[in-house]
Amino acid sequence: MFYTGGFIPRSVVQRPIESLAKSEQLAVTFVAGYTAGIFCAIASHPSDTMISKLQRPGATMSNVYEQIGFTGLWKGLGPRILMIGTIAASQWFIYDAVKVAFNVPRPPPPEKPASLSGK
Repeated sequence: MFYTGGFIPRSVVQRPIESLAKSEQLAVTFVAGYTAGIFCAIASHPSDTMISKLQRPGATMSNVYEQIGFTGLWKGLGPRILMIGTIAASQWFIYDAVKVAFNVPRPPPPEKPASLSGK
């Protein structure tokens, strides 16, 4: 898992998530949400660009690709990362802030399966 007891607390903060203050936990949530938004933006941007270009009358995928090329599929990625990253981070931040406000306990971090513990 990327967030709960996973990559960010272990590698970046270097402390277990349970030992972090509530504000630090919310910061980790925001960073994890923004990172997820970046990956989502990168994964979906070329197809969204193509779909937008296909809305023109008579446009086909091959015509669009001939006109804009591979690099054209990636134009506008920066603003999209800013938009999607901010939206995803805000959604996860709000979700986690509500959990903190209502004192909802965090689930325990996932444990390594028995089949992998000897490795």
